[in-house]
Amino acid sequence: MRGHREVPKNPPVAARTFRLLHYKQGAPVSPLEYALAGICIKETRGTVRPFIGGSHPQIASKETLRLLGILSVALLFVASVVSTKAQEAIPPTSEELGAITERGRLLNEYDQAAWHASDAVQMANPKNVEGQRYIARKESGKWIVVFGKLNEDRNQFEVSYEADEQATLKQFVVRQEPAERQDEGFFLHAARAIELAMKDIGTANRPYNVAVLAAPAEQLYVYLYPAQTKARVYPLGGDVRYLVGPDGTKMLEKRQMHKSIIENEPAKKIKKVVAGYHTHVLSDLPEDTDVFHVLTQDPPVPEMVITANFMYQVKADGTIQIEENRKRKK
Repeated sequence: MRGHREVPKNPPVAARTFRLLHYKQGAPVSPLEYALAGICIKETRGTVRPFIGGSHPQIASKETLRLLGILSVALLFVASVVSTKAQEAIPPTSEELGAITERGRLLNEYDQAAWHASDAVQMANPKNVEGQRYIARKESGKWIVVFGKLNEDRNQFEVSYEADEQATLKQFVVRQEPAERQDEGFFLHAARAIELAMKDIGTANRPYNVAVLAAPAEQLYVYLYPAQTKARVYPLGGDVRYLVGPDGTKMLEKRQMHKSIIENEPAKKIKKVVAGYHTHVLSDLPEDTDVFHVLTQDPPVPEMVITANFMYQVKADGTIQIEENRKRKK
């Protein structure tokens, strides 16, 4: 599911609702512009039959490859409805897909670091960090998560706590920082960038998380995406990525990655989920958060992403491959 969140007093254990922004009420982030019915193939008692469901059903079967092949035909039919312009599709390069994978993996690591660092801070002194922002950064292969706030002049970020990753992303050691620690580098710029993104997106009718990653030319990516509020229910959609200038004061680009938010309860009759799928109408590429969605699940579950011209599989390790290339000619 973070750069500007408050740390609640009693976070639940099962669901990661403690990784939230401080706004929780108001108008939706964005209207539901697309409601596409999907067709899922699932196996029940040895038979395969179509199932009419939402836009993110799940697939259960031991014969995964066979079912994915059948699913490809059905989903490409759905995708044909999405595109209104006849054109010849140019597939993305392996470098483009690799860059999406890398950002999605870093986003998942950021998410995990913020989660477990927050737990560690809660154990230390939760009252001292209530309402403060968390910002994470990876340095020399390890994650550092700081908790603090901008000063009144917005030219320094006042750090109250720092949490350092240990052997794994689940282990953090917390130390309280001296009152005079003022950051004027990455954490200051990230905090400013978060303010810009939050101001643009406005209030939301559900909890959201935020993450900041390094972008090319010393710029910053700011991600806003729905927080997980129920155990084993992983939201997908309603997310935005901003490109912000190096000092965090100028927004350069806004990318709406998905519009609607999909939240599916685990299917009780399905013992093992081998894949999910959703249609994607805003671009012809998978998004960074598609990779994040796969990796954040426990265990990771592959995702089929259907665009106007292609069908992709985001694998359990976050890598992306093109399953089908559907070219259109005038």
